Amino acid sequence: MSKHSNKAFGIKTSQILIPVAIGFIVVGWMFWKEFDVESFADVSFTWRSAGFILLACFLVLFRDFWMVVRFRMMTNYELSWGQGFRINTLKEFASSIMPPTVGNGGLIILFLNREGFNAGKSTTIAMINLLLDNFFLIFSCIIVFLFFPFSEIFNNTNVLSSSIRVTFWVVFSILCTWNIALYTGLFHRPDLIARLFRHIFRLPFLRRWKTQIVTFTDNIVEASSEIRKKSLGFWVKVFIVTIIGWTARFLIVNALFMAFSTAGNQLVIFVRQVIIFILMVISPTPGGSGLNEIAFKELYSDVALGIGPVLVIICIWRIITCYAYLLAGVIILPKWVKRSFASKKQ
Repeated sequence: MSKHSNKAFGIKTSQILIPVAIGFIVVGWMFWKEFDVESFADVSFTWRSAGFILLACFLVLFRDFWMVVRFRMMTNYELSWGQGFRINTLKEFASSIMPPTVGNGGLIILFLNREGFNAGKSTTIAMINLLLDNFFLIFSCIIVFLFFPFSEIFNNTNVLSSSIRVTFWVVFSILCTWNIALYTGLFHRPDLIARLFRHIFRLPFLRRWKTQIVTFTDNIVEASSEIRKKSLGFWVKVFIVTIIGWTARFLIVNALFMAFSTAGNQLVIFVRQVIIFILMVISPTPGGSGLNEIAFKELYSDVALGIGPVLVIICIWRIITCYAYLLAGVIILPKWVKRSFASKKQ
């Protein structure tokens, strides 16, 4: 990665390698702890396996396509396909090197701002994308709990299931509360968000940006007013796009399980992805590395597949949904930074 990109974002090579290292260490530990020759004898790569792995890769691209569509819809199609692709790829790259507890909202704002949108509109779009994603996860959980018994959802066959269940409910409650606050701030009282920012920037070490923050908060109120004018039909379309994108993300795991076996209830395999993504909201590790792998193994340990194939699935899953974006980010980021920051001071 170029010095220019490092300077612009403060990203070091170690930040890219850390999530990869954590993931491989955890998976390596699982391989060592669970190693069983008979179990790994069940791992066989056939034309069927190759076909479903390719399907999983296609689902990654399919999901990205719809996320680009959503970015374009949120910007009234002012964002080109190329710009949308870059922003979405860089967003996923940021998600892979930053802890989920920190989030990538700040960088999404920067990415949109450098593509020509003012800071207020960029902030509003980033917040609404977060709101839509959270709404989908909450909505999915409600449907899951209506139609599936807890014993199937949380896999009661392992000792960690009770801990996973308690953690899930805590995170789910926080997510619901946060989404209600975010919705209220964006659609009903954007002035509260503006007032909060202005109070924060009264602090002595932030005062020098007071003038800029007034302009920023005015832009937020203006952008929020513009968003509230959108029709119900627009929001239905945007949410449908969100559903398609997230459904494709969850189906990746179904495709990988189908690559090695037809065992297991595919619907249960699908809904457990919802649980994993809720749990990852509080992960302190970059890209959820380590905890993602552990949660995956524990939640799917009851699938009649054997630990060998499950560990192989974990490896492929992380490579195509996390590490691939690290590589893409390393390729795209330097060129994007050079173009975006060439005529502006950081």
